[in-house]
Amino acid sequence: MNWLKHKYKVAKAVAIVTYKEWSAYRTHSMVSILVGPVYFVIQYFIWKAVFGGNDEVISETVINGMTFEQMLRYYGAATLINYLIMDFADWNLQMLIRTGKFLTFSLRPIHHRFFAFSQKLGHRVLGFLFEFVPCFIILHFIFGVNMVPERIGYTIISVALAFLMNFYVNYCLGMTAFYFVQSSGIRQVYQAIAGICSGTLIPLVFFPDIVQKLLFFMPFQYVTYIPICVYSGEYSLGGISMEIPQIIGIQAIAVVIIFIFSEILYRNAIKKYISVGG
Repeated sequence: MNWLKHKYKVAKAVAIVTYKEWSAYRTHSMVSILVGPVYFVIQYFIWKAVFGGNDEVISETVINGMTFEQMLRYYGAATLINYLIMDFADWNLQMLIRTGKFLTFSLRPIHHRFFAFSQKLGHRVLGFLFEFVPCFIILHFIFGVNMVPERIGYTIISVALAFLMNFYVNYCLGMTAFYFVQSSGIRQVYQAIAGICSGTLIPLVFFPDIVQKLLFFMPFQYVTYIPICVYSGEYSLGGISMEIPQIIGIQAIAVVIIFIFSEILYRNAIKKYISVGG
C-alpha cells in the first residue's frame, strides 16, 4: 500500500510539473485545435464524393456496412481520441540516449519509463482541456455530428487502454536507440504504417478480408480502431464481430503483452547501455 502511495505521489508530481511546463506553450495547443476540425472537413468532402455527392443518394448509400453519418462519426471519434492518446515517448527517449542524458535517469531512484508515463499524463491532461474539449464542441455543436459515445463507461476504459498501448509501443520504438546510432528512421516507418493500419486514415473494414484478419493480431488496431468502435458501440473486423466487453478484454490482454515485452526489452537494453560505459 505504501508503495502504491509513493508511486501515486511521484506520478502526480511529475504530471503537474509537465502540465505547468507545457501550459507556457498553450498557443501550440490552440493551433492544434484547428488541425482536428480541418482534418474532419477534408474527410467530409472526400467521403461525400465517395458516397455520391448528392444528399438524396448519400442518405440511401451504405459502403462496407457504413452510412455517411456513421463515417462522419468515425472520423470525429478518431480526431478526439487522437487528442487523448497522443504520445512522443519514443522521440524523447531516443534524444536522451543520443545526447547521453539518459545516464542521469539511470542513476535516479525511478524507472525512466514510469517517469515518461507520468509526463504523458500531465501533457494529455493539458490536451484534454485545450484540444479535446474545444474540438468536441466544434464537431458536436457546429458541425452537428453526434459525438456522445454510445457507452461512456466502456469508451473511457478502451481509450485508457489505447493510451497505455500507444505509450508502451512508442517507448519500445524509442529503445531501439540503444542498439542503433540513429533510430528516427524506424520511428518514421512505424508512424507511416500505423497511420494506415490503425484505422486513423481509413476504417479497417475497407481492407480485404485477409488483411483485416492479419491486422486483428497486430498492435495497430488496439491504439485507434478499437476505441473508435467502442465509441460507436459496435465492433467488427475480418468477419469477426464481438460484444464491446469482449473486445475491450482482448485490448487489455494486448496491453499486458506489450508491457511485458517493453520490460524485457528495457532490461536487455540497459545491460547493453551499461556494458559499453553509458
